[in-house]
Amino acid sequence: MKLVTFHTEYGERLGAVMDDYVLDLHLACDLNYAERGHGKPRVMAQALCPPSMVEFLEGGDEAMELARHLLAEFRDYISTPRVKKDLAERGIIVPRRGLRLAAPVPRPGKILCLGMNYRDHAEEAGEDIPEVPVIFPKSPDAVIGPGDPILLPKVSDQVDYEIELAFVMGRRAKNVPDGRAMEYVAGYTIFNDVSARDYQLSTSQWYIGKAFDTFGPMGPWLVTRDEVPDPHALALELRLNGRIMQSSNTRNLIFGVPRLVAYLSSVMTLQPGDVVATGTPGGVGIYLNPPRFLQPGDFCTLAIEQLGVLENPVAAA
Repeated sequence: MKLVTFHTEYGERLGAVMDDYVLDLHLACDLNYAERGHGKPRVMAQALCPPSMVEFLEGGDEAMELARHLLAEFRDYISTPRVKKDLAERGIIVPRRGLRLAAPVPRPGKILCLGMNYRDHAEEAGEDIPEVPVIFPKSPDAVIGPGDPILLPKVSDQVDYEIELAFVMGRRAKNVPDGRAMEYVAGYTIFNDVSARDYQLSTSQWYIGKAFDTFGPMGPWLVTRDEVPDPHALALELRLNGRIMQSSNTRNLIFGVPRLVAYLSSVMTLQPGDVVATGTPGGVGIYLNPPRFLQPGDFCTLAIEQLGVLENPVAAA
């Protein structure tokens, strides 16, 4: 499934992509169980398909299975034009065209990022290949969705781009062994770890240069784990105004997803909805000659195989 958070006049909603439509999972669940039952108390079904992505992920495998069931059932419903029209009028299905998406996880509890997790990026930065994962946090307030502008702060003129594969936790994880780590991953999305290099490199800690508002574009959706057989074999590419700046493959990750889940969960408890951005390959702006930092009017296009395309304009704050 491709799970999304989308904007409506009533606030953000949880949905699943269904061909040319997005299915509002909460409303679909309410309709299905109010009219048909399907063996579950309606209140339980509503709890498993809340309008919030984090709350949905807290429902674990049972919530995922319910969402898959609803998606399959409503695909059948919309084959009848009269029913399709009724569902659209009630807001249960929403046309994708013109729909404004938020980040799939608009308010993660934690965003954990990897530094120097591609060999070519470590080499271009003049850093040694790390022996253990280099971890730093990013502010959840930095998160924006597809189409939202990256705002360049007045205090920095060295704002850089970084395409990254991100995975989202689907279960509470503590002291998880490598061999079971993938069971705890809900799915994958695209992340742009936008960075103010002057702030980042002014101290030994990188957090301050990563924490500006709008410095965490994410999306366009969360692709569930079952649809990505191998997250370590995905081509990724970042274009700036149509020009390829970064091009690599996740097979070049130094520390893969299972190792990161195991390592992080040995230190802290990972919660459903927590986001881990796995690092960026070579080609970032600061190490070009001359350096190329983001400017008002730029347009970032990030693509990862099987995960879609994330696009964001760049503007002055």
